[in-house]
Amino acid sequence: MLADFFYHLRAQQLPVSVKEYLTLLEALGKPLMNPSLEAFYYLARITLVKDESLFDKFDRAFGSYFRKLESKIPGKKIPLDWLVKEFEKHLTPEQKAEIERLGWDKLMSLFEERLNEQKERHAGGSKWIGTGGTSPFGNGGTNPEGIRVGGQSSGSRSAVKVWDERQFRDYDDQLELGTRNFKVALRRLRRFAREGADLELDLNDTIRSTARNAGYLDLRMVPERHNKVKVLMLLDVGGSMDDHIGRVEELFSAARSEFRNLEVYYFHNCPYEHLWQSNRRRQMERFETWDILRKFNADWRLIFVGDASMSPYEILQPGGSVEHYNKESGAQWLQRMVQNWNKSVWLNPEPQASWPYRQSIALIKNIVQDRMYPVTVSGIEQAMRLLSK
Repeated sequence: MLADFFYHLRAQQLPVSVKEYLTLLEALGKPLMNPSLEAFYYLARITLVKDESLFDKFDRAFGSYFRKLESKIPGKKIPLDWLVKEFEKHLTPEQKAEIERLGWDKLMSLFEERLNEQKERHAGGSKWIGTGGTSPFGNGGTNPEGIRVGGQSSGSRSAVKVWDERQFRDYDDQLELGTRNFKVALRRLRRFAREGADLELDLNDTIRSTARNAGYLDLRMVPERHNKVKVLMLLDVGGSMDDHIGRVEELFSAARSEFRNLEVYYFHNCPYEHLWQSNRRRQMERFETWDILRKFNADWRLIFVGDASMSPYEILQPGGSVEHYNKESGAQWLQRMVQNWNKSVWLNPEPQASWPYRQSIALIKNIVQDRMYPVTVSGIEQAMRLLSK
């Protein structure tokens, strides 16, 4: 089985060597871990993957291999979770219309009440915390406004909070394919200057100096010419942004190439009191948003990149974040940023035709003073023209 696992990882473009595979086999022969799939996952990752940037690719390869393996086990019953998710497909429009929206305070107090009352796992139904069904608590079901507890999103993306540890990954800034048009659009934001050591040949001055020197070569050097514009980029990551990873990575790669002075931080859905630069270490290495507001002065251009698709509570309500209790609303933090950096724009990868139907997009568009543009070549060109003024 492990030989197949090794070749599966290689097929998924992971640079796993035979030596690392033998190290894994040797480690399995030692009493290092409990006999569980989770323990094997960590052991395999630490022995086979030497580059942290490949962790996400390894996670996907590991999951796909063992899900396929489980499906081949004879006599395995169809998981109940699969059945209850099918229930959603059979709800009539009238039944969906009857699912009432709960207010914020009522939703949170009701969730606490359900936690205290419920003693066992539950699937389906309209009351208890579980999978499927129409209860406002759980995952895999249908409710226009609820709390997701574990599991994966059913696709409606209407959760007010998510009671589950989130694992995000950094965007790849080395992507080259498909970035050329974005580079051309970003070049609208340029202000050249020659600074630093004399590293570049000044051909015209060299010719003139050599002619004045009776033909003896006299090289003239000048500092390298580069774009002196300073850009602060804040990237939304995880959740609904997973649908736009490819396009955002192209944009990110183009920005790395075009802007010499580029600082990048991540947030999830809406900026709050903390930002981070590494998604793998985001729980341990966070940066106070106040410190970032003080560190980067008004000379910097601010570019938000996010789909602005979330519950309106995350923007308007203290405590509205899906991951933690925020003492101040996301709207307050966004307003501080827009005031601190007069030259700021929001780039939205969500198709522009869907913007009028998302309440959260309208809210954020209003906060950033209508400076929201689509992640298209023409949209980026318009945004760069605004920032270059």
